[in-house]
Amino acid sequence: MKKILAIFTGLALMLQIAQVRADEGMWLPMLIEKLNIGTMTEMGLKLSAEDIYSINQACLKDAIVALDRGSCTAEVVSENGLLLTNHHCGYGEIQEHSTVEHDYLTDGFWAKSFEEELPNPGKTASFLIRAEEVTKRILKEVDKDMPESERQNIIDSISNVIVTEATKDSHYRANVRGIYKGNQYVLFVYEDYLDVRLVGAPPESIGKFGSDTDNWMWPRHTGDFAMFRVYAGPEGKPAPYSEDNKPMEAKSHLKISLDGVKEGDFAMIMGYPGSTQRYLTSWGVKNEMKYTNQFRAQIRGIKQEIWKEAMDNSDEVRIKYASKFARSANYWKYSIGQNKGLRNLNVVEKKQKIEEKFENWVNDKKRRQKKYGEALDLIKNFQQQTAQSQGDLTVLYETLMGGTEILFYSYRAGAGMERALEKHPDSTEFLNKYKTRMQGRMNGFFEDYEPQLDKKVMKSMIETYMEMVDTAKYPAFIKEEIKTQENIDQWVNNLFEKSIFVDTAKLAKYLESPELEKLQNDPAFAAGNDIIDTYRSMAGKLRAMAPGYDKGQRLFVAGLMKMNKDKEYYPDANSTMRLTYGTVGGYDPRDAVHYKYYTTLEGVMEKEDPEVREFNVKPKLKELYKAKDYGRYANEKGEMVVAFLTNNDITGGNSGSPVMNARGELIGIAFDGNWEAMSGDIAFEPELQRTICVDIRYVLFVIDKFAGAQNLIDEMTIVKQ
Repeated sequence: MKKILAIFTGLALMLQIAQVRADEGMWLPMLIEKLNIGTMTEMGLKLSAEDIYSINQACLKDAIVALDRGSCTAEVVSENGLLLTNHHCGYGEIQEHSTVEHDYLTDGFWAKSFEEELPNPGKTASFLIRAEEVTKRILKEVDKDMPESERQNIIDSISNVIVTEATKDSHYRANVRGIYKGNQYVLFVYEDYLDVRLVGAPPESIGKFGSDTDNWMWPRHTGDFAMFRVYAGPEGKPAPYSEDNKPMEAKSHLKISLDGVKEGDFAMIMGYPGSTQRYLTSWGVKNEMKYTNQFRAQIRGIKQEIWKEAMDNSDEVRIKYASKFARSANYWKYSIGQNKGLRNLNVVEKKQKIEEKFENWVNDKKRRQKKYGEALDLIKNFQQQTAQSQGDLTVLYETLMGGTEILFYSYRAGAGMERALEKHPDSTEFLNKYKTRMQGRMNGFFEDYEPQLDKKVMKSMIETYMEMVDTAKYPAFIKEEIKTQENIDQWVNNLFEKSIFVDTAKLAKYLESPELEKLQNDPAFAAGNDIIDTYRSMAGKLRAMAPGYDKGQRLFVAGLMKMNKDKEYYPDANSTMRLTYGTVGGYDPRDAVHYKYYTTLEGVMEKEDPEVREFNVKPKLKELYKAKDYGRYANEKGEMVVAFLTNNDITGGNSGSPVMNARGELIGIAFDGNWEAMSGDIAFEPELQRTICVDIRYVLFVIDKFAGAQNLIDEMTIVKQ
């Protein structure tokens, strides 16, 4: 079920392997000794495999951090647990700490001592302790004729045993992850730190320079970085936030190089890429384009226009919705760009050729037909028969679940209380438990919520849903109460007038003496329940076909690997630690156009527009530029390099990942991909695909010369050959 539902919330289900090159692949660090170290050494690497991944000694692995279990990556850059990541990875925390009076989004934030660093409840930093292949132990208990549901139950059961054994008598967390579509399995063991504090962030005019206009684009001039610190309890182990906690003693931290980059230099990235779809077949690509990307871009565009108008008219609203808008806009533009890339690069046709070759190979031998013959039919049947349902779920999520805010919030906040009132109406313990939960969610939600803005969004989202989805798939409140688009305004106005969930005072008063009938009759809560019922109904129909699809994917990938025995295949990204290697270099995006591999501060000044917030430049930065006061951070030409390009293979989740040179020293921070290769999550394009990195010298220049945070400069290990 989890695998199938992920399709419809914008997460990836599938991968397609392209031809493996030195700069393609998200490799498991534990396997580089076997698969990659020879090629990496030929390309210039000066480290051993043990220097990169080891369970016996400190290594690069120990300096790589999964933030919030893999939503972004960070790297340790001091022995006191100082982290570097992207500004957009810390954007939510920066926004949460900002007010109109202390607008850290606009002005930046720099802690000059440990005491000034800001706590962030719920934020985590995870370190990989070890990874271990457990395929044989898991798959020896299953057979090819076993029903898929039984197969999965056995795999889950054995995985649970393995996880229990791996974490026994420890504070570690572990999970077993399938790779190669369930053909192999790996155990990952982590140490999660629970106290992660904001240390520093440049103003948006540096950390988010160019914002949505420049997002996914090159040339880029964004100083996309932020700084956090990991804290530990008195005994040096992970602990919840406390004033008594101390900065962790890092097992390993990265040295920072001032040598800069030149075209052709070796570049290596380690991090936690979220998901790719390199095994996606031609039928899946068509569905992704029509039913996910097209629908997502259309709906988010409508919502974002409404948000932007309100944000432009109020600093308070701008601060409240800054992080929400950034998250929404990122994948709005991604969806547009990916569709354009998939069309321009003829990805459907390329997938069809792979499928044709696979089918010919299978049909060449009877034993292959018996083993792999049904693979493509199972995949094709699922994608074709569920295409419209995939689209309906995308629309439901983007409009009623993720578009308007109050309906889904009401369900999430109230569902536990409803169960408590139904099953344990006389239990003070249960009622207090869910009162506390509702109060906690209320405080977090209303901090960044504008009811009148959401009212406007809700009207638009309901109208959009009714236009895009067949009436038979309307949630009950639309079928029975709204009925026609002419009634939307009245229904929404009534909800915001009567619901306890749109106002903190109303909700707080309800929690003084919660009643089941009042909760169930609340229009926002009732509508939220209807939406969840609709979601479950849609997903249930897809779930019925999931076993065949999962089997088809597993057989297809196994067959591909058998068909191309001499090719080393890398597994799909799944928020586990990966390594990618390549070189620094520019590219030719189209006829007669060449992009060089780096940008400079001069480009920031060329783009400056005082009338457009995303292209504002702070006076202090202009002064430093005019005086060419770059200190030791300029390149050999006296330029202040801002960003550079590599051909490393990354995706979402790699944001904040360290870009390292041949000696494993930090030379940059990965923060984006390029527009011309937006198809990269589905099909890697070596001639076009590039990683956009903020140059570490620009990061240091901003910390030192712009912010004057000498305490942070002194803490890091900065080297020059």
